[in-house]
Amino acid sequence: MSVKFDGIEFNNNFYDADVDVLYLHVGDPHDDVDWDESIEGHGVSYAAGGRLNGLTILNARRTLEKDGRIVVTLPERRLEARDLNEVLTPA
Repeated sequence: MSVKFDGIEFNNNFYDADVDVLYLHVGDPHDDVDWDESIEGHGVSYAAGGRLNGLTILNARRTLEKDGRIVVTLPERRLEARDLNEVLTPA
């Protein structure tokens, strides 16, 4: 299942319900060449050329339930997602 987060389609994702962490990637996570952290404390990874390749969202379900959205602030843009309930439901 792919997940859209502020217009970016992440086609490789996994939700770890035990620790409430959502892992989102465009393609293979092994393509990551650079990593950073958002102001909110989420992990951000980039592919060659600086393209956003992945997000590691901490406290995903808790944040979505509390705030109704998840925000990830990057140096060049701010991403926001609200409709992630389907991916945050453990299989």
